[in-house]
Amino acid sequence: MLNTGLLKILTQSSLGVVLLTAVNIAAPSASLAQRQPVSPNRRPVLPNTQLTTPTTTTPVGTNIDTNYTLGGGDLIRVNVFEVPEYTGEYQIPPGGSINLPLIGSVSVLGLTTEQAADDIAQRYARFLKRPLISVNLLSPRPINVFVAGEVTRPGAYTLSLQGGAGNNPGVQYPTVLAALTTAQGVTLAADVTQVQLRRKLGRSGEQTISLNLKELIQTGRIGPDITLRDGDTIVVPTATTFNVAEARNLFAANFASDPTKPRTVAIIGEVNRPGSYLVSAGSTDGQGGGTVGSGLPTLTRAIQLAGGITPQADIRSLKLRRPTRIGTEQTIDVNLWQLLQSGDANQDVIVQDGDTIVIPTATEINPAEATQLATTTLSPTSIQVGVVGEVKKPGTVEIRPNSSLNQALLAAGGFNDARAKSGAVDLIRLNPNGSVTKRVVQVDFSQGINEKTNPILRNNDVVVVSRNGTARTGDALGVLFNPIGSVFGILRTIFSGF
Repeated sequence: MLNTGLLKILTQSSLGVVLLTAVNIAAPSASLAQRQPVSPNRRPVLPNTQLTTPTTTTPVGTNIDTNYTLGGGDLIRVNVFEVPEYTGEYQIPPGGSINLPLIGSVSVLGLTTEQAADDIAQRYARFLKRPLISVNLLSPRPINVFVAGEVTRPGAYTLSLQGGAGNNPGVQYPTVLAALTTAQGVTLAADVTQVQLRRKLGRSGEQTISLNLKELIQTGRIGPDITLRDGDTIVVPTATTFNVAEARNLFAANFASDPTKPRTVAIIGEVNRPGSYLVSAGSTDGQGGGTVGSGLPTLTRAIQLAGGITPQADIRSLKLRRPTRIGTEQTIDVNLWQLLQSGDANQDVIVQDGDTIVIPTATEINPAEATQLATTTLSPTSIQVGVVGEVKKPGTVEIRPNSSLNQALLAAGGFNDARAKSGAVDLIRLNPNGSVTKRVVQVDFSQGINEKTNPILRNNDVVVVSRNGTARTGDALGVLFNPIGSVFGILRTIFSGF
């Protein structure tokens, strides 16, 4: 459509006839920015808010400036009506200035096509009477944006336009969600209720709006998914609090990080194999048992990979430490007992790359709870304990988690009654910190499971059953009267395991 200024001119009797023969009206995409004839003695008045806009913060639901501003890489056409030799196409260089006939260098950087047309008309007004100028965008530059904060890969990204080009309404600009997806999604430490979009306005202004992506998860709507413009910055802030239920919803969103990507997690404390593990969806239980759980990379899956909890684990007070993009650390309290008792799946937190899981030691062990925990997937299917010395089947035995000393001795065939010192045994334990402890247990199975006379064993414990006095005396006499036989007996003992 022709603009108002041109229509006014065309309505004049004599001048209108001339212009109708000279102007090519068949170009509907032309944007004639000049709304009033420009007098050589009067410069056109440009709205101040378009060229110098102060920094503002606009809440969701209000209008954001979606005007396209020119920049380096755009291909434009400058039409000077009635002067075809001044009309031409220009690729805007990085500096933003184009060189026009008669008037020379003109900066169009940061201007809309209408603002650029007004500025060029103002300059031509010194040489032409009532110049009519239009600026058309023929081919827009790629959209360069910066994504910062709680995303998997912060940084600068170039996003392409889809569909038509220039002023063609078929052009589809990339959206905020597309930019987040390109940055491989938001992290689980993100506060998606206050995502910020910062946009430059004109040559010196800036507009900041806040987006609540939580509304998208809950209702499927966030208002318009705001389309991006070149130079936009998207900032995803770090959450100050953590909600396990909301974290699961965020994990399932299409703008979250890839759910199938393995994540490296450290697990320390009361597990059988502390260390660093690669946790992924559908990973195994770490004991050859196939896939476990719901297929999500969760805290319980990490525990299973670490060999399960020890009998001394306090599963009510687990802590998950999560690093953030701003250099701080989120601390998340987890109660797995609540998961076991009420089925609260939210307690089974989805882990993220770099997480550290801390499983503390319980200050008091409840035997009934320990027995119940031994039957859950948090505990290993079995543990290995060495029983050596005067038992009927010395060696390594496999027993259920939270099994007692009595059960390990029974798995080894029981005491060798004629030779065993059944009143006391030695318990040797390799501690998580690498130290080794040894203590004497005064055996009394009549008192049930307790730490003094019938303790619960841990993985890799060693129980040593010594010889009684009669056996020691007999062995000494055997060495005295049959030294050669004793030597061969010692050799058989040494090499029996080979």
